[in-house]
Amino acid sequence: MSEGTSTTRARLITAMSELMRRQGYSATSVKQLTTAADATIGSLYHHFPEGKLGVAAAALQESGAAYIQLLPLLLDPHDDLAEAVTGAFDAAADQMQNAGWINLCPVGTVAGEIADIEPGLREVVAEVVTAWIDRGTEYFAARGLGSAAARELTLALLSALEGAFVLSRTLRSGEPLRSAGRAMASRATDMAAHGALVDTASDEGGRDYPSGTRTATRT
Repeated sequence: MSEGTSTTRARLITAMSELMRRQGYSATSVKQLTTAADATIGSLYHHFPEGKLGVAAAALQESGAAYIQLLPLLLDPHDDLAEAVTGAFDAAADQMQNAGWINLCPVGTVAGEIADIEPGLREVVAEVVTAWIDRGTEYFAARGLGSAAARELTLALLSALEGAFVLSRTLRSGEPLRSAGRAMASRATDMAAHGALVDTASDEGGRDYPSGTRTATRT
């Protein structure tokens, strides 16, 4: 693949990511995409025979892989897990306001929109989110939580974050993100305390937690 060919493909993916982040998948036309990418329609179909659908899939995959890299970058500076979670949500609120209240990641924007109308893209989004869950579980397990607790916290954080993005965008306010961050910080504290004190195979609710040392600090 030549440098020019590679650059055209990259421009198409970048343009698609930005357009989906701002206006979603359905509202993005092929003409808008090629104009934003400074590419011809012929070059789009050369790189992506499936057209807009193919570009969107590649954009979601690349964006998803990039955004999960923010997890350690945002949380590692904090030894206390609750402080780390609060700081991450506060940073998201500031970034969203500075960006003019557009979604920070196209994955969340597209997920609900295409769930029932584009099964191929839904599968791509599902793969991205599954990778996020797996990576988050690994991260929080490395910070001392049991594997089941780490997965539960990851799912709770993702659910709170994506929901707060919708509310913050609607209300043009960072309050939903900051409130969600405080709630999730409290949950993280509870889970860390539970993990540090319970050495049995499961808790009172029947959830399985591997025995061993579990704390909220990095290992």
